[in-house]
Amino acid sequence: MKNHFVTEKEGDAPRRCPSWQTAAALFSLLFAFAFSGHAQNAPTKSKLEAAFVYNFVKYVDWPKSAFTNESSPYVIGVLGDNDFGDDLKTAIAGKTINGRELIFKPFGSARDVDNCQVLFIGASEKRRFKEILGILHGKNILTISEADNFIVDGGMINFVLMPDQTIRFQINNPAAKAVGLSISSDLLNLAVAAQ
Repeated sequence: MKNHFVTEKEGDAPRRCPSWQTAAALFSLLFAFAFSGHAQNAPTKSKLEAAFVYNFVKYVDWPKSAFTNESSPYVIGVLGDNDFGDDLKTAIAGKTINGRELIFKPFGSARDVDNCQVLFIGASEKRRFKEILGILHGKNILTISEADNFIVDGGMINFVLMPDQTIRFQINNPAAKAVGLSISSDLLNLAVAAQ
């Protein structure tokens, strides 16, 4: 499959970005794994969601100001209960995207979240979504969760379990744009509508 060039802001070198077909193939493979206790050798829900989080980073552009310097890592944080266990840490271990290492970091409070590009907010924080998102307001952080009303409350990506037991995701693109994040149309085309 062909790759195409996406030109970043003035002065940046062009970088290779997977084509829409590559994105669709990648995510459709993930969709094919249903979360079912009866499926043999099927990845767990947390492993699938960890793989999604890792792949989301490939389809989002952050402004330069989101990083301390050109070699700063992508920090993928978790706030609230870490339902991933070690799956997210394992999914990103030793990986790099656009020349940046990916590192995992748990956070105890929204006020502690700093130098972070991706933040998964556990469903344990559901009652505090509006408060947490208010604290994070204006920061270049891609927020992700898996709870009802996350998108409505201003979150950016929300995992949903479909009736056929596949895991899909919703995207609140205006919320991402409001903090300077650019989500690839390839990824936007794969999202399901928020209910």
